[in-house]
Amino acid sequence: MGKVLKWAGIGLVVALALCQLHRPERTNPPVDPAKRAEAHLQFTPEVSEIVAKGCRDCHTHETRWPWYSHVAPTSWLVVGDVNHAREHMNLSEWSEYDAVQVDKMLEEICEEVEEGAMPLPIYTLIHREADLTAQERQTVCDWTRAERQRLKSLEPRMNTDEHR
Repeated sequence: MGKVLKWAGIGLVVALALCQLHRPERTNPPVDPAKRAEAHLQFTPEVSEIVAKGCRDCHTHETRWPWYSHVAPTSWLVVGDVNHAREHMNLSEWSEYDAVQVDKMLEEICEEVEEGAMPLPIYTLIHREADLTAQERQTVCDWTRAERQRLKSLEPRMNTDEHR
């Protein structure tokens, strides 16, 4: 029994060492300040703080890659989550979204935060500061609703005479 455990342990160490050979790319492309959400939305100081602690690492090109993002197999999960998050919504590329997409994303931000789906529970398990309080969730939802209204008020009104 002792030899089996010894060889199993050696096998596990070798497997983990081999895992290190496949390193996913951790990227942080350059950020154009004119494209950032902050250039297009009116963030309150409270919302800016919440976004910084709960959203920025996954939903921007300003990810802080922690030490465990350099160690397989955890690195595969972290890089995959960040890439998926950026594809879904990227605050560093906000100018790429049209008005319909922006409205939908602001609506989804509130829904995800309200339901506790964002930040991801696996993220808040390690990053306790990102675990939002009920008040912070309410602050985000109040902001998204106000921002959606503000943006709708800026949309050009269709003149019915032009379309006759």
